[in-house]
Amino acid sequence: MDRIEKVKAGFAREFGRAEGRELIVCSAPGRTEIGGNHTDHQRGRVLTAAVNLDAIACAAPNGTDVVRVYSEGYGLATVDMSVREPIPEEYGSTEAIIRGVMAGVSRGMGFDAYVISDVPGGSGLSSSACFEVLIGTIANELFCGGALEPVEIARIGQYAENEYFGKPSGLLDQMGCAMGGAVYIDFAECDEDGLPKYERIDFDLASYGYAMCIIDSGSDHADLTDDYAAVPEEMKAVAAAFGRETLSEVKEEEFYERVSEFRETVGDRAIMRAMHFFAETKRAKEQAESLKNGDFDRFLELVRASGKSSYELLQNVDTYRNPNRQPVAFVLALAEHYLGGRGAVRVHGGGFAGAVQAYVPLNMLDDFKREMDAVLGEGACVEISIRPVGGCRLAEEQADAAICCMKL
Repeated sequence: MDRIEKVKAGFAREFGRAEGRELIVCSAPGRTEIGGNHTDHQRGRVLTAAVNLDAIACAAPNGTDVVRVYSEGYGLATVDMSVREPIPEEYGSTEAIIRGVMAGVSRGMGFDAYVISDVPGGSGLSSSACFEVLIGTIANELFCGGALEPVEIARIGQYAENEYFGKPSGLLDQMGCAMGGAVYIDFAECDEDGLPKYERIDFDLASYGYAMCIIDSGSDHADLTDDYAAVPEEMKAVAAAFGRETLSEVKEEEFYERVSEFRETVGDRAIMRAMHFFAETKRAKEQAESLKNGDFDRFLELVRASGKSSYELLQNVDTYRNPNRQPVAFVLALAEHYLGGRGAVRVHGGGFAGAVQAYVPLNMLDDFKREMDAVLGEGACVEISIRPVGGCRLAEEQADAAICCMKL
C-alpha cells in the first residue's frame, strides 16, 4: 500500500467515508538548517532547506467548528475552534499548535485529518514546524482557495508555536518547511507586510563529491524548553543593554567597544552568545555566496566554523546537567573521528539534543554510515536530499510524496 492509499484508508477507518465532502491529500517536508544557527530570532540571516522526509495528511471539512487530527503513533487531537485564543493549559500540546494555526489562518471551519510522518521527532529536522505547515496547508487548500503564500503559512506556524504552544522559536524552521528547496533568508530586511527577504539557492552536493547526513544522537528535547528559551532571552538582554530589541539592530563595532560594560549585568554566556550571533549571521550570507559561486571548499570551511562557534560561544551542544551523558558532543566527536579531517560536521538545528549534520565525501559514505550505526544503532545515520517543493496539495499520482526530490 502506498502512502496516499495508507492515509486515505486511515481517514476512512478513523472518520468514516467522505462522501459529499472535499477530500484532499497534503504534504509538508521537514527541514535542515545549513547555516545561521540561532540567528533567526534576532532577525539575522539563515540558510535552510526542505528535505525528502515529510508528513502527509488526508483531510476533509466536517461542517462544524471542531478540528479533529489523528496522527499515527500519537492518537487523536480534538480542538473546538469556537475558542480561538491561546489556552495556557494546552501549552506544549498538539492541540495548541492546531488552535494557533487555525486562529492565524482565521478562515474556515472544522475539518478531519489523518496524518502519517517519516520526519522523526527530536531529529532536528523540525517535526513540529512540519506539522504546523501541514495544518496550515490543509486550511489553505480547504478554506482559502490556495491563496496563502508559503511565507504566510510559515509565519502563521511561528505564531502558533510562539503564542499557543509556548516555545519562543524564530521563523527559520517554518520557512524551511513551507518554502521548499534551499533558501537564504535575511530577517532584517522585510517588506511592508513584515515578510523577510529571501532567495532560492541552487546547488548540488553530489557534483562536488559529497552527501549530507543527519545523525540521530539518541537524545530527545524533553525538558529542554528553558534551555532553548534562554538563548533568545540572553541575546535580547544584550540588545536591550544597547537600547535595541534584537541584536541585528546593534552595531558589531559598538558591541565590542562597550562589551566590558555589560559583563556584570547580562553575564558572560549572554555576551558569548551575542558574539556567536554577529559571526554566524555573516557566515550564513557568505555560505550562500560561496554556493552561488561554486566555491565548495570555502563552504565547508564555513560549516566547520559554524560548528565551532555553536559549540564554544552559543553553547547549544549540551546542558551539562549530567556530565556523564553528553550525546550530541559524543556524536560530534565520533563523526569527526571517522571523517578523519575531511568533510565537515556541526550541531544541527536548535541543539542541546537531537541531531548532528555531516558533509561526507561520497567515496566514504557507506563506510561512514556503517561505522556511525555500529555505535549509535541501525539507522542512526541517514543520508538526506533536498525537496524543491514545500507544503503542498498532492496529486493522485504523487504517491510517494517525495516530490521530485533532488540530491542536496
